[in-house]
Amino acid sequence: MDTWLIVLIVVVVVILLAVLALAMAKRNGAAKVRKREQAREHLQEAQVRAARADQQQALAEEQAARARREQAEAQERAARAEQEAREIQASAHEDRSAAEELRAKAEKLAPGLTADHEGGRHGTTHDASYDAVPEDRTAEPGLPQEGGSTRR
Repeated sequence: MDTWLIVLIVVVVVILLAVLALAMAKRNGAAKVRKREQAREHLQEAQVRAARADQQQALAEEQAARARREQAEAQERAARAEQEAREIQASAHEDRSAAEELRAKAEKLAPGLTADHEGGRHGTTHDASYDAVPEDRTAEPGLPQEGGSTRR
């Protein structure tokens, strides 16, 4: 009977080892399934984050392009304003030159006339209508009166 007992113990141990091996295999299979599921979740999260990063990158590029466009427009407006200022300056210079020529001609035609009137308005001919002050006004036309406000 000792041999049967030993055989029985060996059979029970073999069965226990087989059950244990099956349980381990099943557990490893479940762990693999969990790992695959976790890997899928990571891939989905990676896709979501990549899409968000692409969207943010596109937004940043759009903002940078808008800023460059606005800067170019501002530079263009500044260049136009500078050109207009140069044109106005050139026109003022031409007017000043023409005024000097006319003053010189007037001096040739009537030598003492311009010296009498240069004390007034920077050498321009004097307008007698500014000498008379209307009763209700004390200043020149177009200029603000004392205590009044200017409207612009």
